[in-house]
Amino acid sequence: MSQPPSLNLPLLTLSDLDGSPARRAAFLRDLRAAARDVGFFYLNGHGIAEAQAARVLAAARDFFALPQADKRAVDMVQSPHFRGYTAAGHEITRQQPDWREQFDIGAERPPLAAAKVVPVWARLQGPNQWPAALPALRPALLAWQAELTAVSIRLLRAFAEALQQPADSFDDAFLTAPIQHLKIIRYPGQEQTPSDQGVGAHKDSGFLTLLLQDREAGLQVETASGWVDAPPVAGTFIVNIGEALELASNGYLRATVHRVLSPAAGRERLSVAFFLGPRLDATVPLLPLTPELAREAPGPATDPANPLFYETGFNMLKGRLRSHPDVARRHYADVLAASA
Repeated sequence: MSQPPSLNLPLLTLSDLDGSPARRAAFLRDLRAAARDVGFFYLNGHGIAEAQAARVLAAARDFFALPQADKRAVDMVQSPHFRGYTAAGHEITRQQPDWREQFDIGAERPPLAAAKVVPVWARLQGPNQWPAALPALRPALLAWQAELTAVSIRLLRAFAEALQQPADSFDDAFLTAPIQHLKIIRYPGQEQTPSDQGVGAHKDSGFLTLLLQDREAGLQVETASGWVDAPPVAGTFIVNIGEALELASNGYLRATVHRVLSPAAGRERLSVAFFLGPRLDATVPLLPLTPELAREAPGPATDPANPLFYETGFNMLKGRLRSHPDVARRHYADVLAASA
């Protein structure tokens, strides 16, 4: 595992999985260490060309350059599936507004059932919204989503092997209709924001997150020695562990708190985040760790203010209702009333 002097996080090369047995074994060992010790790492050698990454960032830039009326035409509040545009200050993290505008999509799937269906998490599945003023956005984002899904599944199988499990240990929960949540994000400069919270300190709830950054820094990771910067590195993704993978490994792998600071005045930051989770009706699979690894697994972290569920659909719905209260009020008033 390499860690250039200028970086605070490890750097791993995914193509080492296709190398000699020694290189493959070293990659699996380093992957396990990076995910356990830090929960974040840079990933190169993933097979996605820099030109394709540049194209998806350009598509994101084109979307955010649209007139506000065109973006508002696909406002997330219109979607019970939490898809679409969110203006800066309208997503909430730790009870505070995040100063970023964003556009969320998921897999293009038909709704599971009518609005009043039980379980309520079934309402999360459904079509995306797409801006009529930018028809090129749909193929660009869906192609990127497919590429990142393939890389994420490959990584997930490597994680299983790194924990001395069969490579297909997670396949049942991921190969059919996994959660494929993609968002393009723009952070305006601080002269346009009332605080420096681009996105507040949090952990991701799924299994894996792969983040593409443009050239503007801002991502920070909480470590034992304090907050460290995770600046952009050409040709890499930032990968981090989500809480569901921490659950699956009984805390052996680590979901880590992170945040994004707003750019300086006169600047902006673009990023493209991809979140992979099990299918909505899946239960987080619990890995039968070897006795040696089990002794080193402290159990998943607990937060009474944000309890985790092993049922994927309920976990995702809980997070969406918290982060987008306007969508919750419009489409999930019955759920809010039942939990009041």
